Amino acid sequence: MTEQKNHFSIKVMTVNTHKGFTTFNRRFILPELRNAVRTLSADVVFLQEVLGEHHAWSKRHRERWPHRPQYEFLADSIWHSYAYGRNAVYPEGHHGNALLSKYPIHSWENRDISLNGIERRGLLYSVLELPDAGQKLHTICVHLSLRENHRQQQLRMLKELLESIPQQAPLIVAGDFNDWLLQGHRYIQNELGLREAFSYTGGKPTRTFPANFPVLRLDRIYFRSARSVTPVVLPNKPWSHLSDHKPLLAEINF
Repeated sequence: MTEQKNHFSIKVMTVNTHKGFTTFNRRFILPELRNAVRTLSADVVFLQEVLGEHHAWSKRHRERWPHRPQYEFLADSIWHSYAYGRNAVYPEGHHGNALLSKYPIHSWENRDISLNGIERRGLLYSVLELPDAGQKLHTICVHLSLRENHRQQQLRMLKELLESIPQQAPLIVAGDFNDWLLQGHRYIQNELGLREAFSYTGGKPTRTFPANFPVLRLDRIYFRSARSVTPVVLPNKPWSHLSDHKPLLAEINF
């Protein structure tokens, strides 16, 4: 992070962790995912489908399963602050969205935007303290529904949340939008006034799913009140083997 007259740069990453498993849950690879994420030196990491706990899987993969929630295991000694929004709760455990931050988290809340009993979704809203810049950074970690009509309703809930945040405040909204038809993308740009990192200079958001041969444009990094953005194109390996979604990385200058 750099500072100049309250200007600052922040490196942001988002990834759907698929609960720490490869595609189709063939292998548990959370330790490998943690090592790969650490190499990118992101200041803030947005996570979706991260496990708080799972009793059956922890026994089945006892030798490699961490003795703490997955978001704490991923944070380790790199990201000293983290927040977790529990979205889906079931007999074996629970999972949801998480935010890892190198900067103190001033406050956070998890908003339930689920519209049925099957797809449990949430908006994890956090406010970060940036001591060197003397500012607060607002972040929202997003995971939307697979159904188009549900996504439209959830985006209106996102709009309500955005209306409570000061218009000029630095803001990043990132995660898994499941918006392969780009209808939500157009709404976010036109109605919410956000810009997307990988389509900042024109074009469409980048393809992220499935990770080994991306076809669908599901994951995004949106922002508001930024001066510029530099998206980073990640190599195919090792990321294509660490989740069913390809991560996104960008440096945003506020």
